[in-house]
Amino acid sequence: MANDNWQTLVKEKEYNDLLIEWNSKINLVSRKKPNVLDLIEDSRLFFHGIDFKPGLNILDLGTGGGFPGIVIAIHHPEVNLVLVDSIQKKISVVSDIIKRMELTNAAAICGRAEALVSGGFMNGKMKNHYDYVVSRSVAVLQDLCAWSKSLIKPGGKLVTLKGGDITGEIHKTRSLPYVKNIHRKAFGERILVTVDFV
Repeated sequence: MANDNWQTLVKEKEYNDLLIEWNSKINLVSRKKPNVLDLIEDSRLFFHGIDFKPGLNILDLGTGGGFPGIVIAIHHPEVNLVLVDSIQKKISVVSDIIKRMELTNAAAICGRAEALVSGGFMNGKMKNHYDYVVSRSVAVLQDLCAWSKSLIKPGGKLVTLKGGDITGEIHKTRSLPYVKNIHRKAFGERILVTVDFV
């Protein structure tokens, strides 16, 4: 489980402060209700879907302001993370936060999911490289699975946080030939979905 000692909590506070600082310049989280602490808490829910081991490779697809990737990097320095978003301004901010927080287990790159999947991105180095792909509800589940299938190692997992009624998404996703199993765990209005790949 997560490392919740005082040092990680201090790092979470530092992340919160940096995001608030950056959010005044670039819209990373809603300016109407920029409760970064809620987003950090949501990111911690991903811990329930990942079997953390030293050397795991995790891809955060559609990271935005670094959720959940930076929170995972703070609590689990033993894993390697790549945080991806299609918006260069957001990736510049996330890169700055990673550097200022000295998160040596994380890196940020700009790219679209479709480009990652095509194999032309980074000379195909991302293909079948990741143990887990994590994502905060950036697309419907079947699209997330389609994007993840060529990035995940055989037997890897997609972990995503969804809200609302996802029955239809689950039903459509179960029929995909590369999906082995789907697990759901509810946390209030949030649903953590873990998809096992063949």
